[in-house]
Amino acid sequence: MYLSALMFGCSDMPKVNMPEVDKSNPLLAEWNTPFETPPFDKIELSHYKPAFETAVAVSRAEIEAIATNPAKPTFKNTIVPLEQSGILLSRVSGIFYNLLEADASPEMQQISLEVQPMLTALSNDISLDPRLFARVKEVYNNQPKGLSKEDKALLEKTYKDFKRSGADLNDEDKELYRRYTSELSELTLRFGQNSLAATNAFTLNITDESKVAELPDFVREGMALEAASRGEKGWTVTLQAPSYIPFVTYSSQRAEKEQLWRAYQSRGLGGEFDNSENVKRIVELRLKIANLLGYDSYADYVLENRMAQNTAAVQSFLKELLDATKEYADRDYDTISEFAHSQGFDGTLMPWDWAYWSDKYKQERYALNDEMVKPYFKLENVISGVFMLAEKLYGLQFTPREDIAVYHPDVKAYEVSDADGTKIAVLYLDFFPRASKRAGAWMTEFRSAFSVGNKKMYPLVSLVMNFTKPTETKPSLLTFEELETFLHEFGHALHGMLAEGKYESVNGTNVYRDFVELPSQIMENWATEKEFLDLWAKHYETGEPIPAELVERIVDAQNYLAAYANVRQLSFGMTDMAWHTLTEPFAGDVASFEAAAMAPAQILPAVDDTAVSTSFTHIFAGGYAAGYYGYKWSEVLEADAFSLFKEKGIFNPEVSTSFRRNILSQGGHEHPMELYVRFRGHKPEVKALIDKMNLGK
Repeated sequence: MYLSALMFGCSDMPKVNMPEVDKSNPLLAEWNTPFETPPFDKIELSHYKPAFETAVAVSRAEIEAIATNPAKPTFKNTIVPLEQSGILLSRVSGIFYNLLEADASPEMQQISLEVQPMLTALSNDISLDPRLFARVKEVYNNQPKGLSKEDKALLEKTYKDFKRSGADLNDEDKELYRRYTSELSELTLRFGQNSLAATNAFTLNITDESKVAELPDFVREGMALEAASRGEKGWTVTLQAPSYIPFVTYSSQRAEKEQLWRAYQSRGLGGEFDNSENVKRIVELRLKIANLLGYDSYADYVLENRMAQNTAAVQSFLKELLDATKEYADRDYDTISEFAHSQGFDGTLMPWDWAYWSDKYKQERYALNDEMVKPYFKLENVISGVFMLAEKLYGLQFTPREDIAVYHPDVKAYEVSDADGTKIAVLYLDFFPRASKRAGAWMTEFRSAFSVGNKKMYPLVSLVMNFTKPTETKPSLLTFEELETFLHEFGHALHGMLAEGKYESVNGTNVYRDFVELPSQIMENWATEKEFLDLWAKHYETGEPIPAELVERIVDAQNYLAAYANVRQLSFGMTDMAWHTLTEPFAGDVASFEAAAMAPAQILPAVDDTAVSTSFTHIFAGGYAAGYYGYKWSEVLEADAFSLFKEKGIFNPEVSTSFRRNILSQGGHEHPMELYVRFRGHKPEVKALIDKMNLGK
């Protein structure tokens, strides 16, 4: 497979002398598994580095064949082979880097540091090769007739990617580009490792039973299990979300909550796992790269390939939303503060008090709390409900496959079929936290959808989350927020599984970053739709369906503190933009810089010696640099898009078929605004999101 993957359909490609491939290494061998899924049960740590070395060598041989082809450059002998090169490397890295996030070990982290330089060097050698760029440029400047939309999208992206990766630089600047990108790749990796280590490093052990007596059973039991797993007495809280959030929400112990909050909000800020210098250097290197390529700032460079298009548009967007909601967010704070004081609270309401008192207020106003809702959100029922939604909207079927190997005992694999029985994907579900998994929730792929010749490669999609574990007395019962998270990530999964295209780089979720959250965020809307909840949300003990009046309370509370949540999210986008619109290297204090950036959106009292930036993996170790605003941007898109479902029916086949055809299946074959308008009939407006928040009513 690997020796000729890039040759399919290319009659004028020369023969290639490929490096020898060790088929005893399961990462390099043929996979005689269902859907050619990874044989996780056979992969050992010792296999990774040799597999990377071989895969890089194979990639280099494939690229050399394209660069030295004596035939006139064509779409078929240059653009397609470039797209299909590196299949073996994609296979190896797709497994390794996903497990590095979901089931890491110190040995894997060390391997990542060892292989990253060779991967960065390969990437640079490809993008900076004048022979390759000359061929790509000739095809681009003399575009052949008869190309499909997908072909044209691939050609456009290939040319732009070369340009944006330094292909037009002179030799001296190319060398600088190599140096900057090599250091940057290592630093972003270290940033993520430090963030995970800092999260795992802090725990709070409580041995005084009176301090946990008020907590719900599931919180207390979870803390006891955590303590026992660590060989400690009593009850232990960690900085993992399923442990941290319930404690600060339900505990009245201010001293302990302050300690936890400060630890959480200062991860990577000083100490053994300090990321402060990493932040400054990452920002500086990104600026240097942008300047080399002719941009004033890194944000200018990034936003050229986004729906927003430029920095001014993003700043205007953030300001418009902030101006429209800041007053209401301040009122939210005043409301909770006044309520807390009415209940005997004395002093200023601080950030570590917020979860507790906002939850108390929610209970009083809406007679609603997580403990009332969770019995109806047993994890197994939620899975059935989410699958049912995919069936109603898109006709999909999910079949458990015990014969598909998984990377951890917690993980389950499913075969995904279309309405006509056609197999389209494999879905892995990984729900519970562990020390080897980073915090948060995400969708990823071990392999994206693509075709080589007439052979279609099924997407292997994985959803990784950190939900509440079952205890000795209770199954895993999700909070409403966890239900929304599941639906959100499942939307990304649909985007990947329903991809219809030949080329991976313009397929599935490979779209503009400020468009990619539309399929995920629109799915959250079904979490408050009674018609959907009534189908599956049943009490895990009695089997009774979720009461209509409880659903009504959920709906009534849907926009509870919406303005506060909106402004908080805007503050992260503003911080991201502040770092990436710098036009000079930054040598000051990270926490002070962040505080100034967030100041216009500050609602809760500011606290010294804390910072989000030093653990902000989305922008410093992920793909959201100068792009975090995209979450709010996509909220505008989804608010407008879901209004069509509300108008026509939340399971309306005409609307869902259009959404699949124009959004989910198209990937990056066309500009996202064209796809959106084709679905909705008009361009989205910020007003749609503001109206959805129902402010002032």
